[in-house]
Amino acid sequence: MSEVYAARRTRLRERCNAVGSTSALISRPANVRYLAGAAPLGAVLLLGKTEDLLVCSGPPDDRPSDGRPDEALRVHVLPGAGGDPAVAAGDLAAAQGGDSVAVEEHHLTVARHRALRSVVPRLRLTDLGGAVEQLRIIKDEEEISCLRIGAEIADQALGELLESILVGRTERHLALELERRLVDHGADGPAFPTSVATGPNSGRRAHRPTDRRVEEGDFLSVCLGATYRGYRCEIGRTFVIGTSPADWQIELYDLVFAAQRAGREALAPGAAYRDVDRAARQVLDSAGYAEALPALTGHGVGLEIEEDPQLAPAAMGKLDACVPVTVEPGVHLPGRGGVRIDDTLVVRPEADGGPELLTITTKELLAL
Repeated sequence: MSEVYAARRTRLRERCNAVGSTSALISRPANVRYLAGAAPLGAVLLLGKTEDLLVCSGPPDDRPSDGRPDEALRVHVLPGAGGDPAVAAGDLAAAQGGDSVAVEEHHLTVARHRALRSVVPRLRLTDLGGAVEQLRIIKDEEEISCLRIGAEIADQALGELLESILVGRTERHLALELERRLVDHGADGPAFPTSVATGPNSGRRAHRPTDRRVEEGDFLSVCLGATYRGYRCEIGRTFVIGTSPADWQIELYDLVFAAQRAGREALAPGAAYRDVDRAARQVLDSAGYAEALPALTGHGVGLEIEEDPQLAPAAMGKLDACVPVTVEPGVHLPGRGGVRIDDTLVVRPEADGGPELLTITTKELLAL
């Protein structure tokens, strides 16, 4: 992997040079991990004029789930406790003869920014913007492999839950059980707080589980994800509990399923982000659910669970091949409940079979 990290840093350095910056200071943890292989707590990455350094407040942990620093990258550990790696990195950049450093202003706090200016006043600070996030959008096959394994783990955990007795158990209990099963099957941990929603809570995006118990006739919507080697995937499904679904439940489910299918089928290299959103949204909008729709249809996944691109009405840009995204339309009817269906897919050209579905748990409306 060392050559992979080196190539990523080279691409970023080219972008920095193009805007006249001799060094870059990366502080956002996911970006540090992407470029360095690991992101110890509080660590920053310095792309220096003469040498790249991973600057840490203490020795990096050796846990596989936290990643391992690129062997070709020198780790600089601060000599005493209480120092700020970002400020130390600025000092190191100046010592290498740099006259400017690009920083992630969207992540660096005002206090750290002021401390940098105070310690190295001769360094010109410029904004790196979302340069690293843009590099992260297109994944290599090793990254996609990690997402694929994470999706398999999430599918396993969800499948096992569906085989258990659900009536009478609380949303909170089911969410905790799912997260335990994720770890049992090899995940680093959950990709985000697991959402289990029953009855009138079902269909809500990012619903926080409560002590409400599962009842006969409920919609049960579940959204979970696994983290594997730092990469995060997502799956969401909706079921009916204990009995044949009511007519309104079948109608709503079929509608959301049609919207989700339209969004999935719109995924292709060159497709505009907003057009993918529109494909799913139109199905629900035309049925009169415009007011019940979420702000976006999907988003990118990777080292973070919500990355670029955003599949939303006002989103600018077009999809590339090898971009993993979610497609997750849903409808929530206040007081009644609703439906969410959520998959993680990788954009692939039609010649390669079209979008690759990573989360394969059935989307049939099951009565559990």
